[in-house]
Amino acid sequence: MALANSIDFDSLKEMRRKNASWKLMTAENAPLIISFLNEAFILPNRRMLPESALSERLEDKLFSLREIYGEDSFPKRSAYYLKEWAEPDKGWLRRFYPSNSDEPHYDITPAAEKAVSWVSSLENVSFIGTESRLKTVFDLLRQMAEGTEADENLRIMELKKRRDAIDSEIRKIERGELSLMDSASVKDRFYQFSTTAMELLSDFRVVEYNFRELDRSVRERIALWDEGKGALLDEILGRRDAISDSDQGRSFRAFMDFLLSRRLQQELEELLEKILDMPPVRELAPDKRLSRIHNFWLEASTHVQELAASLSSQLRRFLDNSVWLENRRIVEIFKNIQENAVKVRNEPPKGNFMDMDDTSVDIGLMMERPLYKPKTRTRIDSSGLTNGDGSDIDESSLYEVMYVDIAALEENIDRELLRSSQVTLSEILIAHPPERGLAEIVAYMNIASKREGSIFDDEVFDDLTWLGASGKRLTARAPRIIFTR
Repeated sequence: MALANSIDFDSLKEMRRKNASWKLMTAENAPLIISFLNEAFILPNRRMLPESALSERLEDKLFSLREIYGEDSFPKRSAYYLKEWAEPDKGWLRRFYPSNSDEPHYDITPAAEKAVSWVSSLENVSFIGTESRLKTVFDLLRQMAEGTEADENLRIMELKKRRDAIDSEIRKIERGELSLMDSASVKDRFYQFSTTAMELLSDFRVVEYNFRELDRSVRERIALWDEGKGALLDEILGRRDAISDSDQGRSFRAFMDFLLSRRLQQELEELLEKILDMPPVRELAPDKRLSRIHNFWLEASTHVQELAASLSSQLRRFLDNSVWLENRRIVEIFKNIQENAVKVRNEPPKGNFMDMDDTSVDIGLMMERPLYKPKTRTRIDSSGLTNGDGSDIDESSLYEVMYVDIAALEENIDRELLRSSQVTLSEILIAHPPERGLAEIVAYMNIASKREGSIFDDEVFDDLTWLGASGKRLTARAPRIIFTR
C-alpha cells in the first residue's frame, strides 16, 4: 500500500535523489559494490568487520579484477573505496568504533542489503511455486478472521470444523489411504521457506538499524540537554518505552520468546535435517546457510539486544557525569568565595557587605546533653544446670544448616549451554528442579549477576516454580534471566 501511494512522478524523483538503495543501483561501480558486500557480509552473516580485515578483502578482489580488466579499471586503493561507500551521501556502509576498540569497523546498511536482495531476485529461477503461497494467503486471512472473532459460537463452530477434518484424515490413514506430497509440492513449499527465512535474516538488520537510530538520537539529546536531569530521564525512558511497546518491539519480543525455546530449537534442527535430505529439495541446490539459519537468527537477535542494552549504559554514564559536574561546580563556588574574601581583606567594601537570613545561631551547650548511661550487663549463671526431658523433641533440627552448592548450579548452567547457545533460568529449573527451594533460585540470580554474558530482561517475566517444604508447588514471578555461552 505504501508503494502504491508513492508511485507518482514527484515521489519517484525525490526517491531517486535521496534513497541509498536507488543510488547503489545506479552507481558506476555497482557490480563491484554489490558483489563485494554480498561476499563480505551477507553470505557469511557477518554483522561487523574491522577496517583492516575488510580493506584486505577488498584489495584482494580489486587485484583479481585488475588482472582481468586492466590496471585502470579500479585505480584507487581499497581504503578509499570503503570510506567513500560509508559517506552520508552514499550510505552503503556504516563506519563506527565499537567499545574498547581504536580501529574503525564497518557493517552493511539495510539500504545496501535491500539492493543486494533485489539484484538476487532478478536471477532466473528454475522453479516458481504458487500453491504454497496461495495457501499461506488463505491461512493468514483465516488466522486474522478467527483471531478477532468475538462471537464464541462462531469460534466453536470453526474449531469443530477443523476437528472433523482432522478426524476424517485420521480415518483415511487408518484405511490405508495415505496421500503423500508430490515432488512439485515439496519444491513449492521449500522455495517459500527459503525465501522467508533469508528475508527474516535481513529484517534483523533493519530492526538493528532502527534501534541504533534511537540510540544516536538519545546521545544527541544528552549532549545538547541544558535543563533538569529528571526531565531528560523522563523523555528518554518514555521514548524507549514507546519503542519497546510499538508493534515492531512487541513482534521482536514474541520472536525472541519463540526462538529461545530449547524444545522449538531442537524441533527446528530435526526438521531442517530431514527436509534438506529430501531428493526434491537436493535438486534445487539449496543455500548452505539454510542448515544453520536458526543460529544466524540467534546471532542477529543478539546484536539487537546488545544495542537495546547500550541505551541503559548511556543513561548510567550521563548520571555519573552529572554528579561529577555538580560536585565540581560546588568546589568552584567555594573557591570563588575564597578569592573574593582575600581581595577585600584589607579594604572591605562600604555599605552592606552581605545579607544573612538570620543573625543568630542555635547553640547546643555541653551541659544540656544527657549523661552517658552504661548498659546493664546481665549475669548468666551456668552452674547447677540439669538435663531436661527431651525425649519428645527432635534435636536434629538444631543442627540443620541450609547450604546451596554454587559449583553444582554452575555445572547445571554449563550443561544446558552445551545444548544451546542461550538458555533461560526457567528452562534450567525445568531441567534441574531446585532441591533447596527459593534459596537455590536466589543463588542462580547471584551467579547471573556475576557471570559474563548473562542478560537481565526487565520487559519479559518468567514463572519460576519449586516444591516447598510441605510438598506444595510454589511459584515466583521474576524478570527473565538469560545465560549465554
